[in-house]
Amino acid sequence: MIDNTTLRLSRNAFGRLVFTGADGETYEGIIPARAFPISAPDEGIALIDRYGHELAWIDQLNDLPGEVRELIEADLAKREFMPEVTRIRDVSNYATPSTWYVDTDRGKTSFILKGEEYIRRLMPPALLITDSQGIHFLVRDRFALDHHSRKILDRFL
Repeated sequence: MIDNTTLRLSRNAFGRLVFTGADGETYEGIIPARAFPISAPDEGIALIDRYGHELAWIDQLNDLPGEVRELIEADLAKREFMPEVTRIRDVSNYATPSTWYVDTDRGKTSFILKGEEYIRRLMPPALLITDSQGIHFLVRDRFALDHHSRKILDRFL
């Protein structure tokens, strides 16, 4: 955990995050990483240098001062693209690979599911679907989907 008053974070001229430790040493190009990106996205954030070493640990993102929190949230938003599936409209076929036509919180899209093993069960009732391009699609609650979507999904689980 880090003391919120000693956490100094800024952006350099290239837009990369710069962390200044309590000892005054600066680290450029740091990366914030969530410990639990789906189940507790605002808890447990590590600030990691470009070599993968943890520089600081933040227990609660909401406990940070506004400017620092906004810098971290903006960087996380750029790196973490995970649309949430709200409806499965159709699939090209029930054998894989298949093309899925879905509605997400970011609009309608389609993606290719290479195999059933690319649907990962998370903490029930959540699922994580990885498409052929490596993009993760989150189904936060598969039981909250409409009947048609659940019926399609059940064929792949």
